[in-house]
Parts: sequence; C-alpha cells; structure tokens
Amino acid sequence: QVQLVESGGGLVQAGGSLRLSCAASSRTAFGTYAMGWFRQAPGKERQFVAGISGIFGTTSYADSMKGRFIISRDNAKNTLYLEMNTLKPEDTAVYYCAARPDGRAGSVGLEYDFWGQGTQVTVSS
Repeated sequence: QVQLVESGGGLVQAGGSLRLSCAASSRTAFGTYAMGWFRQAPGKERQFVAGISGIFGTTSYADSMKGRFIISRDNAKNTLYLEMNTLKPEDTAVYYCAARPDGRAGSVGLEYDFWGQGTQVTVSS
C-alpha cells in the first residue's frame, strides 16, 4: 500500500509563509500519480486546496488559495509540496496530501485512493 507522510506544519502569524511536504513511499509510481492537497478546519468538512496531474503536471487551486498557494512536485524525490504565502487565520486546518493512481487530478476527495496522516497548520491573528 502506498504511504504518504506530510510534514512542515506549525504555528505561524497571519501574513507569514509555510511550505508543506508530502513524501511518498519509494514503491509509489509517483511520477504517474495525480497528487492533491486537502484541508479540514475545526467544525468544517474536508476542502480541496490544490491538485497537480501526473500526466501533464497541470495545477489547479480552490478559489480562496489562488495567488497565495503553489503546488509543486519533485518526482526524483517522490515528494509533493505546498507553498503557502500570506497566510490567514482562516487557513488554520489539518492539511492532507492524497494520491490518485489514474493520474487525473481533481477536486473530489473520494477520487483519491491514498492519504497521508495530515499536518497541522495554525495561523494566529
């Protein structure tokens, strides 16, 4: 089974930046998998953040993240990244990475087969 491990979360003041990482197990056909970031804030449902396809490397973002967040991947390192800038208190959530073997990135969480354990991001006001 594919294993995904997120890291890089922490406590940041509003306006600050963080970069999250998601390391995939070496057995993962990482370069062919679509990857995505999702988040879940206290009292709210899981929300799509960003995705990147495995075929074309095409990126997509939820509207509230456009211009602030950047999703990228390093296939040689089997690692997915999420650069978060100009963080706001409403960005506070547990952030999860997910993998979709068919390579087609999407915003629906159920279409992703593998998930990490999550990393906490807290933005203070």
